[in-house]
Amino acid sequence: MNAISHFEKNWEAHLEDLKNLVRIPSVSFPGFPPEELKRSAAMTAEILKKSGLPHVEILEVGNAPPYVYAESKQDPERPTVLLYAHHDVQPPGREEYWKTVPFEPTVKTGPGGDRLYGRGSADDKAGVIVHSASIASFLKNGEDLPVNVKIVIEGEEEAGSDHLPLFLETYKKKIQADVMILTDTTNFDCGVPALTIALRGLVIIDVEVRALTKTVHSGMWGGPIPDPVQALAKMLATLSDAQGRINIPAIRDMIPPLSREEIADFEAMPYNEKDFREQVGLIPSAQLLKEGPSVIAQTWRFPSLTVTAIQASSRATPNNIINDTAWARVTIRVAPGMSGEKISQALQKHLKSQVIWGLECTLTENGVGDGWKTDPYGEHKHTFEIAERALEKGYGKKVIKIGCGGSIPFVEPFAKALGGVPTLLIGVEDPYTNAHGENESLLISDLKKACLSQIYLFDALGKEFKKLS
Repeated sequence: MNAISHFEKNWEAHLEDLKNLVRIPSVSFPGFPPEELKRSAAMTAEILKKSGLPHVEILEVGNAPPYVYAESKQDPERPTVLLYAHHDVQPPGREEYWKTVPFEPTVKTGPGGDRLYGRGSADDKAGVIVHSASIASFLKNGEDLPVNVKIVIEGEEEAGSDHLPLFLETYKKKIQADVMILTDTTNFDCGVPALTIALRGLVIIDVEVRALTKTVHSGMWGGPIPDPVQALAKMLATLSDAQGRINIPAIRDMIPPLSREEIADFEAMPYNEKDFREQVGLIPSAQLLKEGPSVIAQTWRFPSLTVTAIQASSRATPNNIINDTAWARVTIRVAPGMSGEKISQALQKHLKSQVIWGLECTLTENGVGDGWKTDPYGEHKHTFEIAERALEKGYGKKVIKIGCGGSIPFVEPFAKALGGVPTLLIGVEDPYTNAHGENESLLISDLKKACLSQIYLFDALGKEFKKLS
C-alpha cells in the first residue's frame, strides 16, 4: 500500500510533531494559564493542516478551552468517520517525582523498549498524531482518503468536558458520521492491541467538615474542642469495609451481576499478579483488595471508591493548631449499567449520616457520569471485525477486547448525538504509561503501530463498511 510506504518515510517527522505538542503545558484545570491551551490548539490545527486536510478551524463554545475541528469530505458514497482526541493534559503533579522534565519530551529506555516521557505524551497528544499521520499518509502521497473524515480535538477533556453538551448542541449537524473512532484508551499490554468496549463512569463529591470559624492553639484549646480532621477521617473510614469494598448498601445493590459468559471470559483472560503489581508500583507488603471473579473484572465491571485528595493545614508548615475545617474529595468509578446520579445521591446521604459532634458538613457535587458499553457482537459486529483485522495488521498480534476502569466523558454523549453509530475505542497507552501520574510515557513502537493500524482501518472501512438501513 502506497500510504504505508509514505508513512514509513515520514515517521520521524510525525514523532517530532508529537514532541512539539508535548512541550506546550496545556493544562485545562483552573489556575493554569489558559493561553497555553490556545497555543496547543493552534499547533494542533497547524499539524492537521500540514497533513493535507483542506478545512481546519478552531471552534469556540462559551468560555471553554478551544476545540480544533477539521474535515475532508471527498465522496458522499464513502463512509464518514468521526475522529476524536484531546489536546489538553493533566497537571504535572509532583515535579520532584519526575525522572525527566514534565514538559520536555525525553526518549529513554523503559518497559517494552524506547519510551517518550512527558506529560501528554500518551494521554492524549499521541491520539492527535495517530489521526494526523494516518491522514497525511494518504493525502500527502497524492491519494484520496478511502473515507470522509471529520476530526474533533477537544481542549477540556481532562477537566471533565464541562462544555461538551453545549458543543454538541451547537455543532450536532456538523459532526454527523457513520463511524466514530476515539484514540484515547489503552492497549492490553506493550505491543498487544485492544478494542475498549466498556468504560466506567465517575462521581465526584467534595466534603468539607467545619468545627470553628478560625484556627486556634491546640494546647490552649485542645480537649473540649472537636477536631474536624478526626471527624472527617471517621466519616471517610465508613465508606469501605475490611476488604476495601464500598460499604454503602444502596450502592452495592446497584452493581449489575456478571453473566456466566462474562465470568468465563474474565477467567480466561491472561493475567499475572506479579506483572500487575509491577505495573502499578504496589509495595511488596500491600494486599490486593479483590472483588468479583478476577482483578481484571473488578477494574472493568465493578465500582470503586477513592479519596483522591485530603487537606487540613499544610504538610510543609504543620502548626500546632486545631484546624477550623477539613476537606476531602471522594470519587466513585461507576460500573457500566449503574446510574451515576443515583450513586451520587446514595454517597451524599451516607456521608451526611456519618457527621459527628454536631459539626457542619458541606457536600459539593463536582461531576456525575454514567458508565458506557457497546456490544461488539451485535448490530455493529461487521465494523468491529474490520477494526480487529486492521489492528492485527498494524501490530502483528491478536486483538483483545477489554473494558477500562477509567472514564472518558466524551464517549456516551457523543455516541448518543451520533445516533448509535459504531464506536471504536483504540489506544496507544499501556500498563506502564502512568497517565495522570508522574513520569507519563508512551512506548514509541506502539505509537507507530497505532498509526499503521489506522491507515489499514481507513482502507478497509472504505472498501468494506456497510451502513445499516
